[in-house]
Amino acid sequence: MKYVKFFKDISKDDIPTVGGKCANLGEMTRIGLPVPKGFSVTAQCFRDFLKRAVLDKKIFGILAKTDVNNPNQLEENTKGIRKMIMKAKVPLDIKSDIFSAYDSLFKKNLLNYERVIARSSATAEDLPDASFAGQQISVYNIRNKKELLEAVKGCWASLYTARSTFYRENKGFKHEKVLIAVAVQKHLVSDKAGVGFTIHPATGNKEQVMIEGSWGQGDMVVSGSVTPDTFVLDKRNGKMVERHISSKEKMEIFDEKKGGLKKVMVPPKKQKIPAVSDDELKQLFELALKLEKHYRHPQDFEWAIEGGKVYLVQTRAVTVVYEKEKGDETLNSYKVLLKGLAASPGVASGPVKIVKNPTHLEKIKEGDILVTKMTDPDYVPAMKRAAAIVTDEGGITSHAAIVSRELGTVCVVGTHDATEMLKDDQIITVDGRNGTVYDGRVDIKVEKKEYKYTKTDTKVYMNLGQPDLAAKYKDAKCDGIGLFRAEFMAAELGVHPKLLLEKGGEKEFIKVFAAGMEKVAKTFYPRPVVYRALDFKTNEYRGLKGGAKFEMEESNPMIGWRGASRYITEPEVFELELKAMRKVREKYDNLWLMIPFVRTTWEIREIRKSLEKIGLKQDKKFKFWIMVEVPSTAILIEEFIKEGIDGVSIGSNDLTQLILGVDRDSSLLGERWFSELDPAVIWAIERVVKSCKEHGITSSICGQAPSVYPELTKKLVGWGITSVSVNPDVVDKTRHIVGVAEGKVKE
Repeated sequence: MKYVKFFKDISKDDIPTVGGKCANLGEMTRIGLPVPKGFSVTAQCFRDFLKRAVLDKKIFGILAKTDVNNPNQLEENTKGIRKMIMKAKVPLDIKSDIFSAYDSLFKKNLLNYERVIARSSATAEDLPDASFAGQQISVYNIRNKKELLEAVKGCWASLYTARSTFYRENKGFKHEKVLIAVAVQKHLVSDKAGVGFTIHPATGNKEQVMIEGSWGQGDMVVSGSVTPDTFVLDKRNGKMVERHISSKEKMEIFDEKKGGLKKVMVPPKKQKIPAVSDDELKQLFELALKLEKHYRHPQDFEWAIEGGKVYLVQTRAVTVVYEKEKGDETLNSYKVLLKGLAASPGVASGPVKIVKNPTHLEKIKEGDILVTKMTDPDYVPAMKRAAAIVTDEGGITSHAAIVSRELGTVCVVGTHDATEMLKDDQIITVDGRNGTVYDGRVDIKVEKKEYKYTKTDTKVYMNLGQPDLAAKYKDAKCDGIGLFRAEFMAAELGVHPKLLLEKGGEKEFIKVFAAGMEKVAKTFYPRPVVYRALDFKTNEYRGLKGGAKFEMEESNPMIGWRGASRYITEPEVFELELKAMRKVREKYDNLWLMIPFVRTTWEIREIRKSLEKIGLKQDKKFKFWIMVEVPSTAILIEEFIKEGIDGVSIGSNDLTQLILGVDRDSSLLGERWFSELDPAVIWAIERVVKSCKEHGITSSICGQAPSVYPELTKKLVGWGITSVSVNPDVVDKTRHIVGVAEGKVKE
C-alpha cells in the first residue's frame, strides 16, 4: 500500500517519512517489545491529499497573506483552513489504503472493530530533526471507519492551528515543507497506566529505575493532573528503594456514548492502594532495562496495562536534573558550619562580613562573603562586590537568590542563624550547589558542564535586572530578554521616585530609565526585550531615601499595593516609565512592555488609558504583555485574552505562593511546601498555556522552574508554550532541556 506503513516495517530512521512518534513505535515493535499494534498514515499521504483536493495552493495562499502577529487574523484564517480540510473529500485510493490497513489489523467481524487512537506525528521535509512537539492533536476511542477517517483529517487539520502556524512562521519553516503523519494504533482499555525512567529523573542516579502509575488511561499521569504512585527500584537487582502511594481520586476511562474519554472518580477502595502490583512492577522494570540496552541511553517511556499485560506506548531520551559532582565524596572530611538552601551554584571562599543594617554595606569589599539576615534592592551594589552571599532567611525565590543567580554569585539562603554563628573576618567556603557552608578554605573543583547549542522551536529567553550586565551577557545564546526588571534602575535613582518628582526631577527619572532601557535594547537588538514595569512592594519602596513619606505600612505587602494597582491609583511614576520607553523605541522597537501583578480585567483597560496618553498604543510593533502571577488571571485567562493582550508571562514564583498559600521567602516552608510541581500549580500553568495556544497569543514563563524541573519543561513544550525565560547561569542548560523535550537532541 502506497500511503500506509505498518509499525513492523518502521524503524527509528524513518522520521522524515512517518514523524518521530511513529518512528519510535516502529523501532520498539521491530525489536520485539510489547507495543499496541498499529500503522502509520504517511506524511506523503498528507501531501497528496492536499494536492488532489486542490487545497495546497489555497492554504499556502491564505498563509502568505496572514500576519501571524495579528492574533485575530491568525485565528480566523487558520480556523478557515481547518474547516477546508475537514470538509474536503479524501480520494478513494487514500481511503482504500487506510481502510485496508484498518481492516487487516483491527476488524473483529463484519460490524465491529477494535478501538483505536489516532496520534499526530509531525515532521518536516528534509529536516528530520525538526520537532513540532505538542502542537498537534490525538483522537481517542475511535470505533469505526467513519470516525477513523474524521480522526485522520482532524490530525491533518491540527497542523494549521494558530499556534502551529505562528511557530513555523517565526522559526523560518516554509509551510509547504512541513508535513504530518498519523499513527493509528490499538487503544488499550487500560486498567492502569503511567510513565517510567531508566534513571532517577530528580537525582540523576543511573543505578535506579523510577516507575509512576495511576488508574485508568495514562494521559492524567503524563499531564501531571493526578499525583501517581511512585516506585524507585535498584537497577542492579530490582529491589525496592523507595515507595510512595498517593491518593488517586480521579481517572480517565472510555466514554461509551460520546466516544473519546471522560473523567470519573476512582472507587474509594482503590484510591489509596497501589495501582501497580508487584508482578506488573517486575514486568515494567525488565522492559525498562531492555529499552535502555537497545537505545544505549537512559529512556523516559510511557506504559499502559490491559488485562494484566504491560504495553509500551512511547519512549524518548530522558533529561537529567542533577548528577553528583566528581570529588563531592571527599567533602565529608571538612567541618560543616551551616546548612541552608542551594540558591545559586558555584563555590567561593573568603572572609565573612556580617551586615545587619544596609547602612553598613560599605564594609563589603571585593572577594568578601556577605552574610546578612535578608537582602533587598539596597544591597545590590554590595552583592556585586561579594564573592558569595549567605542569608539567615529566604527561600530559593527570595531577592537574594534571584539576584545572585543573575549576577552569577554563589549563594546559600535560609541558614536561620548565619549572622549569629559566623564572625567578621572568619574564613569560610560557600558551596551554592548543595547549600553548605564549610569552615576555612576548602578546595572544591567544580566541573561546569558544557552544552552544545541547539536551535529550538520554543524560544529560550534570559532574565536581566541590571542594565550594566547587558554587555556581560551580550553573547549569551538566548533568543532575547524575557524579563527585564525595572527595580534595579529605580534603586539607581538613590531616592524614592515620588521624592524625586516632588523636587522636579522628572527629567532625571526619564534619563536614568531611558539610559538603562536603551543599553539593554541596543545590546540585544533585534531580539525582543520584555520590560516589566516597576514592581516594588511598599516595604521595599520604604527602604529608599524618602520612602517613609510616601509609603504606607502594610501588614502583608506581598499581596498589597503593588504592580498594576499602583499604576492606576498613582499613575505619575508609571507614565514616566512609559515616556522613557517611548523615547527608546524611537531607535529600538524591540522593547516591549509587561504589566506585573494583574488581578482583574478592568485594570488592563485602565492601564491602556496611560498608554494612549503617552502615545504607545498607536505603535503597531509595540507588544503589550501581562504577568500571570495571581490565580484570578489563570482562572479567567480567556477574559484577559479578550482584552487584546499580545502575550503573557507566567510568574511561577508568585503564582505558586498564592495558589498554595506559602510564603515564597520562608526558609522553613520552602523545602517541602513551596512546589511549582504541585498539581494545583500545574493545573493553572497548563490552563494558561493551552488557552494562549488556542487563541494564538504568546505564552512564556519566567523563573528557574524550566531549568530545575525537566519534567515540567516537557509538559510546557507539550502544551505549546512559546518561550521560557531563565537566569543567565542556566540559559545553556535550559536550551538543552528544551531541545531534549522537543526531541531535537539526546541527553
